[in-house]
Amino acid sequence: METTTVQRAVNDVEQILVNHFDWLNTVQELLTRFGLKLIAAILIWIIGRWAAKIFQSLIEKAMIKAHVDPMLIPFTCNVVYALSIVFVIVAGLGQLGVQTTSIVTVLGAAGLAVGLALQGSLSNFASGVLIIMFRPFKTGDFIEGGGVSGIVHSIHIFTTTLNTPDNKRVIVPNSKMMGDNIINYSAEGTRRLDLTASISYRDSIDTAKVVLLDILNKHPLVLKNPEPVIGVLAMAESSINIAVRPWVKAEDYWMAFFSLNEEIKKGLEAEGLTIPFPQREVHVYNHDAKLGDENL
Repeated sequence: METTTVQRAVNDVEQILVNHFDWLNTVQELLTRFGLKLIAAILIWIIGRWAAKIFQSLIEKAMIKAHVDPMLIPFTCNVVYALSIVFVIVAGLGQLGVQTTSIVTVLGAAGLAVGLALQGSLSNFASGVLIIMFRPFKTGDFIEGGGVSGIVHSIHIFTTTLNTPDNKRVIVPNSKMMGDNIINYSAEGTRRLDLTASISYRDSIDTAKVVLLDILNKHPLVLKNPEPVIGVLAMAESSINIAVRPWVKAEDYWMAFFSLNEEIKKGLEAEGLTIPFPQREVHVYNHDAKLGDENL
């Protein structure tokens, strides 16, 4: 009886040892089979994170060098880093033998759902990226776009902020800004004033042109090059309209506009030239009086 018990105990120990060695063999086999893949996945993760940080740093330096709005730099860098990390994770899982097709499909479906929910915001984001890439305007430019005119205060990833001439702050969605015509009045550095001086039909055109040219030559804001242009614009109903086209710096436009209009009026009056205004001659015809004369 004791011999049978001992034999059973020995058999149990042998079975435990066999199971233990089987487990060790299984672990060894798994390590042999997946060890290199696991090491490769860990290396992908470490090197991928390092490469993502390097890429993020390069993007940041490039944007700073391009004088991109400081508020856009951290946002763009964070987006680039997050996308790089997602790519590294998917690559690591693929190295371990995980079917990444389903993961990519889920991520794509989630991205599509988010995209549909944030369609307007994504449109503004895409337009903001286009503004950064093509730079149709920059901070400080006076522009007309999205139905608004003003000085560009700041360019954000979703919106552009303008300050109007009467000091109102207007925030325009980037999609509206890029979806309409953009007129940049500051891009060339100079602007032409389109002024009109009117004189009477009885006045001398040559005298008026001499007076106007003298005003332009003496004005400190009018540029010598390009030269101003003065010529007859139209023979209107009540006046001869003379076009006055001087060039000024973009930042001096409105100051020159107001001061030249004032000096043109004073200069023409000082030379005895008449600045006409619309007039109408009215002839009164008395029909009843005429009938009375005929009856006589």
